[in-house]
Amino acid sequence: MVELTGSTLSLEEARRVIFEKESVFLSEASMVKVQKSREAVERIVKEKRVVYGINTGFGKFSDVLIDQGDVEELQLNLIHSHACGVGDPFPEEVSRAMLLLRANALLKGYSGVRPVLIERLIELLNKQIHPVVPQQGSLGASGDLAPLSHLALVLMGEGEVYYKGEVQPALPVLTKESIFPIQLQAKEGLALINGTQAMTAMGVIGYLEAEDLAYQSEMIASLTIEGLRGIIDAFDEDVHIARGYPQQVATASRIRDYLKDSKLTTKQGELRVQDAYSLRCIPQVHGASWQTLDYVKEKLEIEMNAATDNPLIFDDGNKVISGGNFHGQPIALAMDFMKIAIAELANISERRIERLVNPQLNDLTPFLSPQPGLQSGAMIMQYAAASLVSENKTLAHPASVDSIPSSANQEDHVSMGTIGSRHAYQILQNTRRVLAIELICSLQAVEHRGIDLMAEATREFYENSRKIIPSITKDRVFSKDIEKTAEMLTSLHWQQYARTRKSAIKGGNN
Repeated sequence: MVELTGSTLSLEEARRVIFEKESVFLSEASMVKVQKSREAVERIVKEKRVVYGINTGFGKFSDVLIDQGDVEELQLNLIHSHACGVGDPFPEEVSRAMLLLRANALLKGYSGVRPVLIERLIELLNKQIHPVVPQQGSLGASGDLAPLSHLALVLMGEGEVYYKGEVQPALPVLTKESIFPIQLQAKEGLALINGTQAMTAMGVIGYLEAEDLAYQSEMIASLTIEGLRGIIDAFDEDVHIARGYPQQVATASRIRDYLKDSKLTTKQGELRVQDAYSLRCIPQVHGASWQTLDYVKEKLEIEMNAATDNPLIFDDGNKVISGGNFHGQPIALAMDFMKIAIAELANISERRIERLVNPQLNDLTPFLSPQPGLQSGAMIMQYAAASLVSENKTLAHPASVDSIPSSANQEDHVSMGTIGSRHAYQILQNTRRVLAIELICSLQAVEHRGIDLMAEATREFYENSRKIIPSITKDRVFSKDIEKTAEMLTSLHWQQYARTRKSAIKGGNN
C-alpha cells in the first residue's frame, strides 16, 4: 500500500496506484493538520470574517458577500455552474490519477476541508470508482475548474463514473458500495476544483508512458542499426563523455550494451566511413529527449505534492491568503517541452524507417518486399509514419504561449496547461505507432541479414516481437500489424523487461 502524506508522493508510487491498482492509505499526522485547517474555516464562518471563497462569491464576484446561511448553497452552486467540461472523457487512468492527486494536495492541510472529504476521495480510488471527466473546457487557471467540477459531482452523488468496465450513473454505484454522498460545506467546493490536478494527472500518465517509450526507442533503434549494418564506433563511450551530457552518455551505454556481441554491426571504414545522422546521432538526439523528460519528471513530482488551491490557510486560520498557486504555468511549460521531446523521437525514427525501406539508401530488398513490384512490402508504412510525424509537428505548437482573459478580466492570464498535456498524450500515441513501424521494418531487415548474427539482447527482443508480428512473406493489411505492435509496446513496462535480462538497463536516466 502507498501512504499519502501530501508531500512525498513519487512518480513510481503513482505508477503503482494508477496502473497496478495498488491501494492507498492516509497519513495520520497529515490528517491532524487537515482537521486543524478545517477548524480554522469553521471559526472564520462563525466569526463572520470576510474571506474569499468561504463567504464571498468567486472570480469577478469576489466582492459579493454571502450570508452565513447560504455558504453551503454557495459551494453547491459553484460545482454545478463550473461543471462545463465538453468532449470525450479523459482515459480512465487519468481520472484515477486525478483522485489520487487531489487527495494528496488536500492532505497538505492548507485547504480547510473536512477529513471526510479526503477519505471519500480515497474510498473511490481504492474501490476503483472513477469519475467520468470531459477532456475539454479548462484554461489551466484558476486551475482545472471544469474538469475538477466533474470529479466533485461524483462526491455529491451526481455525474457518471467508470465502474467495473462500464460507464454508469454515480449515485447507484455509490449506493451499491455503501458510499454516502457528501453535502459540501464552507470552502469545500472551491478547495476541490481550484487546482491543477487534471493537467498534472494527464501529464503523469503521459510521462510514465513516455519514459517506457524512450527506452523502447533505443532497443528498436538497435535493431535498425543491425538491419543497416551500422557503425558501432559512433557509440564509443569516449565520444559521449567528451560532450558531457549524462543522458547522452547513458543512451550510448545502453545501445552498446544491447549490441555488444552483435556480428551485424560494423567498424568505421569496414563498409563505409560514416553513417547518416539518424543512426550516428541517436545518443545525441535521444539523449536530448531524456534531458527533457528528466526536467518534466522534476516538475511533475513537485506539482504532485503541491498545494494548488485558493485561498490557503496558515497559522490556524490567523493568516488566510488569496494567491495564485492554481496557475498551471509550470506544468504548461513542462508539457510543451515534453511534446517536442517525444515528437523528436518520432522524427528521427521516421528517418530510420526511410533508410530501411529505400533501396537507394541500403542493400536490402526494396521496401522490404518479398516480391518487389508485385508486392509493395513496407512502402506505405513509411507514408503512415511520415503522416504521423507531420501531425505531431502541428500538435507540438506550444499551448502555453496562448492566453485568453476570463471572468470579466479578473483572470487575465491563463496557462492552457491542460491543452498542452492532452496534446502531449496525442503526440505520444502517434510516436508509439511510428516506432511500431520502425520495429516492423527492422525485424524484417535483421531477418534478411541473419538472426543468428544478432546480439543476444536484440535477438531476444526479436523473438519476443515475432510472437506478435509475423514476418512479411506476402502483402497484407499492415494497419493491423501496426496497431498490434503499438499495443505490445504499450503493455511493455521497460524497467520490468530489463530486470528479466542479465544485461539490465545501465546508466539509467531516472
